[in-house]
Amino acid sequence: MTKEQHKYVRSEMFERAYPAGASVCEQGSPSAHWIGVADGILKCESIDVTGRATTLGAVPAGAWAGESWVLKGDPRPYAFVALQDSTVVFVPQSTFLWLLENNPAFSRFVIGQLNERLAHYMALVQISRLNDATGRLAYSLSELFNQELYPGACSRVQMSQEEVGRLSGLARGNTNQALRELQEAGLLRVRYGGIEVLDIDGLRAWSSGEARCPPTRHRTTGMSTLLSLRDRENPASKCLVQNCL
Repeated sequence: MTKEQHKYVRSEMFERAYPAGASVCEQGSPSAHWIGVADGILKCESIDVTGRATTLGAVPAGAWAGESWVLKGDPRPYAFVALQDSTVVFVPQSTFLWLLENNPAFSRFVIGQLNERLAHYMALVQISRLNDATGRLAYSLSELFNQELYPGACSRVQMSQEEVGRLSGLARGNTNQALRELQEAGLLRVRYGGIEVLDIDGLRAWSSGEARCPPTRHRTTGMSTLLSLRDRENPASKCLVQNCL
């Protein structure tokens, strides 16, 4: 990114802070901005005509979301809600489209994001149809550590058991049973206010139906409060604003 491009993007983007439980983007609202989570975590949810909410995904710190809706210009089919106190960065649609036109590295990055999301949802459909409750929960948790989509994820998932169940499409009883099974296998540890993941590869193996193997060593990934494109070798990592906070 040239200095002029960098200056332009910095002048157009802005950030806002949201307390836990606050709505960041309403379902059906215009897709006027591409959003990035600088700090905290958001959930993506759908609300039906009866008012029942279904959690469809989580967006941890360091991740971007909503590029497909910004590209299409359609109203947002889902809402974003802060699961904890969060800082969210907004890039206007016009700036997002301008970057696509003027920065090939950014275009490649967006294509990569769309490809990863397609792969994720294809796998989600397969697992939801072929796997049991524990396998579905293992997949939902492991995908929060997809380094292409969520490069800033840390080992502790700051979500309640109820939210984890919604993310996996499970009732509370099935969620508790699945968490106990995965904890007994040494793949995670249930803690107050969240879940600590001990073996990401083990969760992925469990979700894919592979043999349940002994847990590997504890893995941790540092949580950063900057945006998702920093600290990566991909050339796209240099195409957006760095150190935006």
